[in-house]
Amino acid sequence: MLTYTLDKDKGHLSRELYKALKNDIEGGKLKRGEKLPSKRTFARNCSVSTITVQNAYDQLVSEGYITAIEKKGYYVSDSVVKKKSKVSYLVEEDEDTSTVELPDLSNNRVNVDNFPFSIWSRIMRKTMGEKQNLLLSPMKTEGVYELRRAISHHLSSFRGMAVSPSQIIVGAGTEYLYSLIIQLLGRDKLYALEDPGYMKLERIYNANGVRSIKVELDDKGLSLLSLEKSSADIAHISPNHHYPTGITMPLDRRYEILSWAAKKDERYIIEDDYDSEFRVSRNPVPTFYSLDTSGSVIYMNTFSKSLASTVRISYMVLPDSLAERFKENFSFYSSTVSSFEQYTLASFIEEGFFEKHINRMRLYYIRQRQAVLSLLSYSLMKDKCSVIENDSGLHFILRLNTVLSDKEVKEILYREGIKISALSDYSRSSSISHDFIISYSNLDMDAFKRALGILSENI
Repeated sequence: MLTYTLDKDKGHLSRELYKALKNDIEGGKLKRGEKLPSKRTFARNCSVSTITVQNAYDQLVSEGYITAIEKKGYYVSDSVVKKKSKVSYLVEEDEDTSTVELPDLSNNRVNVDNFPFSIWSRIMRKTMGEKQNLLLSPMKTEGVYELRRAISHHLSSFRGMAVSPSQIIVGAGTEYLYSLIIQLLGRDKLYALEDPGYMKLERIYNANGVRSIKVELDDKGLSLLSLEKSSADIAHISPNHHYPTGITMPLDRRYEILSWAAKKDERYIIEDDYDSEFRVSRNPVPTFYSLDTSGSVIYMNTFSKSLASTVRISYMVLPDSLAERFKENFSFYSSTVSSFEQYTLASFIEEGFFEKHINRMRLYYIRQRQAVLSLLSYSLMKDKCSVIENDSGLHFILRLNTVLSDKEVKEILYREGIKISALSDYSRSSSISHDFIISYSNLDMDAFKRALGILSENI
């Protein structure tokens, strides 16, 4: 009976199971053509969930170590899988430890163990077989119609947004789309950015030769009073699960900012809805785009947060007037996302796999959050800190009761090989302190446990 004892304290069980199977295949313990246990049986043997086994199997299928045969199960691939050479092992063993990435408690990247490899690879093969001519045909600047149609249906189902495919522009990452927006709106505009907020935005705007100004947040999100004082033309905001504060802007504040935009021509709101699919409490608040009646909102989202950080496919939804302006002035641009990726993603959405993935990930993140909060509640830090969630999606703020500066806290953990980010890292305000970001989307539970122990002894 094939079974493995996995260390559950380490987290990432599917990765551990994947490594164990891979080592046994490479070492010859599992023979070519050998049938592997069913997902349910294997999960029971190893005392893990079927999802854990599925993720491990999917990764092995994608790398060619095993083969999935419909209605029969999983088999070790007939192709010979050689053990890594001694040279490669020597390189790994002699690697300078100073370059090894340290566990980061604030890392908000998606856990790759949860990527639906088997489904994605099957759709890729199907796309190659059915759309050969289309894959070699020129694409429209805004992206292939099938993907824009799929996104339109998704936005209708998940966010209650009535969007035509003609309003959607697909691009390779939000940073590329930002540059298009700047060209579309003009470089003479003043952009209001949130403080605290995504620090990279300011650098992007500066690199594109446009002016930006920091506007403070209050407990409802972007301050309307500060926005009006800024003389900004464009407000760039993340009203849902704002990073890093976690604030979800309430409905009344959204209407106030929409009124600000409607008061003057050529005022716009850029709404970054980067992880809108994930929340752990309350019903979703309508998007700015859904509430807008003056054509003042540019809606943006990405698949990097819902699928994987390496899936560099983002999109924006333009109001009708800007969509027409885009077609008139930017039709000569080439699409920056390959047609192969676009058709694959379109099928993934249209065939219902994206919705299933989102539902599965919601459950996963809920369990992750519960595990993190449970670990905190039983630690020696429970009376030395408080948790601020703000309906924040995949992270929360850990507020420490300490006299130490944020820099000192970070240095204490860094000396022990652990990284963490403070809210103050994202703000120019000197009044923000003692608030630290804990992201549970890809959290190293062992590192978090160690961090709590270190902090309990030092603060």
